[in-house]
Amino acid sequence: IICCVIFIVVILGYIALGVVAWVHGDPRKVIYPTDSYGQFCGQRDTLNENKTILFYFNILKCASPVVLINLQCPTTQVSENASYRYRPDQWNYFRQFCKPGFNNPRKVFLKRCFPDFSTKNGVLTVANQTTFKDGRGKTRNVTDLREAANGINNVLDARSVGMKIFEDYAISWYWILIGLFIAMMLSLLFLVLLRFTAGVLFWIFIFGVIGIIGYGIWHCYWEYDHLKGIPGSDLTVYDIGFQTDFKVYLQLRQTWLAFMIILCGVEVIIILMLIFLRNRIRIAIALLKEGSRAIGYIMSTLFYPIVTFLLIAICISYWAVTAVFLATSGEPVYKVMANQTLCKYANLTCDPETFNTTNVTKLCPGAQCTFAFYGGESLYHKYIFIFQLANAFVFLWLVNFAIALGQCTLAGAFASYYWAYRKPADIPLWPLFSSFGRAIRYHTGSLAFGALILAIVQLIRVILEYLDHKLKGTQNSFTRFLLCCLKCCFWCLEKFLKFINRNAYIMIAIYGKNFCTSAKEAFFLLMRNVVRVAVLDKVTDFLLFLGKILVAGGVGVLAFFFFTQRIPVFAQEVPMLNYYWVPLLTVIIGSYLVAHGFFSVYAMCVDTLFLCFCEDLERNDGSTAKPYFMSASLHRILGKKKLSPKKAAG
Repeated sequence: IICCVIFIVVILGYIALGVVAWVHGDPRKVIYPTDSYGQFCGQRDTLNENKTILFYFNILKCASPVVLINLQCPTTQVSENASYRYRPDQWNYFRQFCKPGFNNPRKVFLKRCFPDFSTKNGVLTVANQTTFKDGRGKTRNVTDLREAANGINNVLDARSVGMKIFEDYAISWYWILIGLFIAMMLSLLFLVLLRFTAGVLFWIFIFGVIGIIGYGIWHCYWEYDHLKGIPGSDLTVYDIGFQTDFKVYLQLRQTWLAFMIILCGVEVIIILMLIFLRNRIRIAIALLKEGSRAIGYIMSTLFYPIVTFLLIAICISYWAVTAVFLATSGEPVYKVMANQTLCKYANLTCDPETFNTTNVTKLCPGAQCTFAFYGGESLYHKYIFIFQLANAFVFLWLVNFAIALGQCTLAGAFASYYWAYRKPADIPLWPLFSSFGRAIRYHTGSLAFGALILAIVQLIRVILEYLDHKLKGTQNSFTRFLLCCLKCCFWCLEKFLKFINRNAYIMIAIYGKNFCTSAKEAFFLLMRNVVRVAVLDKVTDFLLFLGKILVAGGVGVLAFFFFTQRIPVFAQEVPMLNYYWVPLLTVIIGSYLVAHGFFSVYAMCVDTLFLCFCEDLERNDGSTAKPYFMSASLHRILGKKKLSPKKAAG
């Protein structure tokens, strides 16, 4: 309850943070360019309302990654038609690259003007010119300009490709949706078929692996026998030493003997595991079939991932908007820009209103007070970083809560199926809706607590990644080693917590206890059935991975033949594309994600049924007073006799 209250307070605080960011922030600072005086270009109620394109006075100073990051170049920047502020010779220099209608010598990117390079007769030109004069009247080569703006033109070329990709999406989106719909139907079909083919698929795979390893053993023996009598084949690895050409080792009988021994050991281990774990494998397959049967009774659970997706999408959108508003909540900061490298006032902050009254222009002729970036010295701006950190932390907390809510809701629905003695007669009318209501009404605090623990670990991982990025250029080997160890440890910790949380949410859905109690009971229950857990986990992972590959691969092959016009029936319907691989990759990746969404529900179903099965074995003994709730197939595997409903009721 305490964590529930804290969670609600944090959400209210998060909303307040968004409001504060919205009041102080201005996304136009990111979207629209500003001139050297901090004025927006092409915005209403500004001095540059009719001046939409930003020009850089000396683009040679823009040969820096800063241009690609925030497009704030350390040179005079003016809006179109703003020539009254500068000398005619300066403006004419600038306009030679950006004047409209002059052989189209410019490219506009993000409302900023850059030279458009072209090659004629093997010579690099801009507006049919190979040389130009810079702002100081010095003759410069176009190649110098090309080197300065090379990164920008790469971005412009990428924009051209991006526009073509956008066009492909615009004319093929409905075919992409059709492909995803086919993937959805195939996913549903695979889940239905698992009820009848789970055991067949698994044993086909197992015997296939045994057969492949058996062939490998035979091949190693054949190579070993074939090399008999060949000079040099009886040498050992110690005799020839280390060789960069690994083909040399394949000419030795000892190599193939080692391979044969290793494969024989693997083959024996697999066969022994099948012999001693056959009963647990049968239980795993029976639980897979039972999961398919449960989903058949509660089909609405297959579409619950849409709810989780929408909740996460809302969290991501709110986080992104808040982050942008926080990042743009600063006031304009002006700095001295001087042509002289020895000017001691260069890069110092200044006030454009009083700059001309200072002696800076006397000591540094030509110096200007120009806009640099957005920031500030107020208390609010000093804590922007803390606000951004809080924004990221609450975002992680909310995302993990949305996932936890989905897992607890699904677990409650499937648990209601398992604990219904007469299936489907005793299953509640609206199991998914009822489970969602219980999770929100009774378990919000428990889910928030589990999400909080996971969010803390994830935030630490983000900080470690940030530190690793900052220290990547250092030569301190011990620091890099320590960071690597910490990243590895927290990665393992996050995986472990996800496993614990998932099973804790299942126990919460079954018993309604708090998070810590549920996590402890789930952990010890799993440890008492650790072999069954391992077998079920691997069998489930294999079958679901096989299903994802089959769905994505099948739809991908169909989409390839369609978009390459290799299906005569639909040849006339195929849209004309710039890149056929754009919708093809979208369909393949989308089909895999669709299958993953459906199969994640199935995996949650199997995990829930497994914990219920283990609880059923420990709580009940099959007597009249304590009858088993497991299915008939599980009873047969365990060799236990299920009591009739009348006897159980008596």
